[in-house]
Amino acid sequence: MLTIWGRISSINVQKVVWAAGEVGQTFERIDLGGAFGGTREPTFLAKNPNAQIPVLEDGEVCIWESNSIVRYLAARYGAGWIWEEDPALRTEADRWMDWMISELQPSMTPAFWGLVRKMPGHTGPDVIAASIAKTEAKMDILEAHLATRSFLAGERFGMADITVGCGAHRWLNMPVERRVRPHLQRWYETLFERPAAKPALPLPIS
Repeated sequence: MLTIWGRISSINVQKVVWAAGEVGQTFERIDLGGAFGGTREPTFLAKNPNAQIPVLEDGEVCIWESNSIVRYLAARYGAGWIWEEDPALRTEADRWMDWMISELQPSMTPAFWGLVRKMPGHTGPDVIAASIAKTEAKMDILEAHLATRSFLAGERFGMADITVGCGAHRWLNMPVERRVRPHLQRWYETLFERPAAKPALPLPIS
């Protein structure tokens, strides 16, 4: 059985929980980080010296960084399903996973921290407005891409839909005004109905 270290309110933990469910692996999730603390304890630092969640343990294997964990789970337990063996096909998923980390998540986070978590330094209207504008631009990219395919990497659900889907879940359930994007909404609703997504994407977001 897998062990996932991290609280479910973390978007990065949500990715891992969803991926584990999709590939049919049972797991124990241990609350850590945020209000739960524990990331600076020596036993956890031995698992991840960055003091960040999530961490996955699979027997003797210990992995940190959420996208790396999703790739590991997909390759080990979901080959031919959410993991493409052909590198040319797999790069379609890889680039959207990297886009989530480098573009969408940083754009959305200030507004999330200010509006949902009410974190000092992020509640100013200018900070929130800038974050919303940046995120809306990223969502336009996603909408245009999904206009021509069912899922991010084509016509089959895959690992990129997990990682970016967690971002869409957060954005579409934040208290902000958003443009209507039918392709994005159709894709998100399809994802949210997946059995493995239900425990990974709690509502309300927090």
